[in-house]
Amino acid sequence: MTTTASTASPAGIGFPALGTTAELLVTDPSALPTAEEVLRDELRAVDLTCSRFRPDSELARVNLSEGARVTVSERFAEALQAALRAARISGGAVDPTVGRAVIALGYDRTFVSVRPDDARPVPVGRPAPGWRRVRWNPRDRRLRLPPHTRLDLGATAKALTSDRAVRRAAEATGCGVLVNLGGDLAVAGPAPEGGWRIALADDHAQSVTVRGPTVAVTGGALATSGVRVRTWRRGRRVLHHIVDPATGEPAAVVWRTVTVAAATCVDANTASTAAVVLGERAVPWLHSTGLPARLVGRDGTVQRLGGWPPDVRTPGSGGPR
Repeated sequence: MTTTASTASPAGIGFPALGTTAELLVTDPSALPTAEEVLRDELRAVDLTCSRFRPDSELARVNLSEGARVTVSERFAEALQAALRAARISGGAVDPTVGRAVIALGYDRTFVSVRPDDARPVPVGRPAPGWRRVRWNPRDRRLRLPPHTRLDLGATAKALTSDRAVRRAAEATGCGVLVNLGGDLAVAGPAPEGGWRIALADDHAQSVTVRGPTVAVTGGALATSGVRVRTWRRGRRVLHHIVDPATGEPAAVVWRTVTVAAATCVDANTASTAAVVLGERAVPWLHSTGLPARLVGRDGTVQRLGGWPPDVRTPGSGGPR
């Protein structure tokens, strides 16, 4: 981080969460304990509600319903509506019904436990059932999944948690707050002078001493989706975690990473994930959204859309990724 607040240097903390890294920064160091308590509360809630890897999560219960109607909690309803909205605005490129496909590819446990090199052949991909087949009544929170469907809310639930946590922490502390959950980054409250300096990288967990392009953020959110970090080998193929709902296979690698700025982290993540899935079609689609975006191709070539600024490299720049 290369910026300072008007009254004091930002303070922060980082720790493992949701199979990735959680990072919290505040402009008022004395507010850090309160903001951390808010963030950890949100992380506990989303894990218990939306985790694919906890047998006692609400998502696990819903995924066992197999065609029966179930009533879900308000928290699950919020996460589901975010996922269904993401599917609608992305034209189905981001679809929560890819759960079975993700499991079939081998991502059936927390990523640190996934076999890094599995000799078993990759199963034949099958298209996701499709979000339009999900029967959902938001008034009474009643849900029915089509048969043989497993939901995966990972594309939006983490981003939603960033949005919720940063908003609650800013309200509780009255200072500027930044929350970054593995590349799903949101800010709220008064930003430091010059904005939060965000370093961009393929891997959000790289050392903060890595020098790279930076952008200044004063409000809203950034999300980065990519195919370089969560990868594993199976049947002599390198697989990654972003699944194309149309095929049930990992999305064809056109973009190494896509970073998008939006008013909310959910919208930013929806757009960045959709761009990875859309491949060559991502450029006209992102143009249609008007969102600022930075796309890095397989060869490292950078495309900037929607007014994304030229790359600026700050010597020794650190901060969230």
